[in-house]
Amino acid sequence: MNDELTAVEDVLKRVDDNSNDYSKIIDLIVNLKGRLIFTGVGKSGHIGEKLAATFASTGTPSFFVHATESMHGDLGMITKDDLVIDISNSGETKESLAPIVPIHRIGAKIVALTGNRHSTLAKKSDYLFEVHVDGEADKFNLAPTKSSTAVLVAGDSLAITVSELKGFSERDFGMFHPGGALGKRLLDEGAMEGEGQ
Repeated sequence: MNDELTAVEDVLKRVDDNSNDYSKIIDLIVNLKGRLIFTGVGKSGHIGEKLAATFASTGTPSFFVHATESMHGDLGMITKDDLVIDISNSGETKESLAPIVPIHRIGAKIVALTGNRHSTLAKKSDYLFEVHVDGEADKFNLAPTKSSTAVLVAGDSLAITVSELKGFSERDFGMFHPGGALGKRLLDEGAMEGEGQ
């Protein structure tokens, strides 16, 4: 548990690190004409799916493209107006590196969300958000734990900052999330007054 908390603290330091492109990435997303697309494989892919869902529900059209599937036709989902966030802790995962050249051919920009600023992914991407952690939480230092937590927190920080800058409201949230306990709460509080009635 303490290791995971350390990962969160590390991300907070990285946000204020001038060697990261955090502010530029925020501006890019706020002013994006296209969609925000996440890609990755393995645990990084799972985190990418979650982050795409978070951005979509907070006012930024977003979806996930599996890095492997992108090379088998799914690159067609990407346009020149989109921004792609490529997630890989090592920055050397071959499946995450493969789409870089084709995505650039399409004309879209790429953000490397990685734990290694010296990696191939970082060097070949247009922007960098490094979220380095010192090892994983398991005794073998293998299972993506601290690293995946760090990426999740980094992505959430981007999403919340962007939504605030866009003036995203409770009513907006209710439009995208009318179901479940959250949707009911907004209805009960009157944030969605008049909607669907």
